Amino acid sequence: MEITIIQIIIATLLGGIIGIEREEMKKPAGLRTHMMVAMGACLFTLGSTTFSIEPARVAAGVVTGIGFIGAGCIIAHKDKVEGVSTAASLWISAAVGLLVGVGNYILPTTAAILTVLILHVGPIIKKYLR
Repeated sequence: MEITIIQIIIATLLGGIIGIEREEMKKPAGLRTHMMVAMGACLFTLGSTTFSIEPARVAAGVVTGIGFIGAGCIIAHKDKVEGVSTAASLWISAAVGLLVGVGNYILPTTAAILTVLILHVGPIIKKYLR
């Protein structure tokens, strides 16, 4: 029981690391959304193992559901599309939660750190490529 509570907290915090960056950039899905996505994915994963539901099916459902949430972040203008990076960061937050739910901590921590790094460094690199 204690380990599951710790897993939920870890997933929520890792989602928060990604969400802080999106919040700072004033994106449509920020801190709370990323935290809840990671926590929700972790809860679904923990639930699947608790009730002997095939975890792969639960993971597939989470991935599909996050696709719908991510699509809500994407806004197309005449010559520009916005929100794709935020949608991708929500997708990664869900993966982070799933991995924490199965007891893996190093991979999702690394992914959360790399995601924030990519979101910060990506625009700088993009500027030099133009």
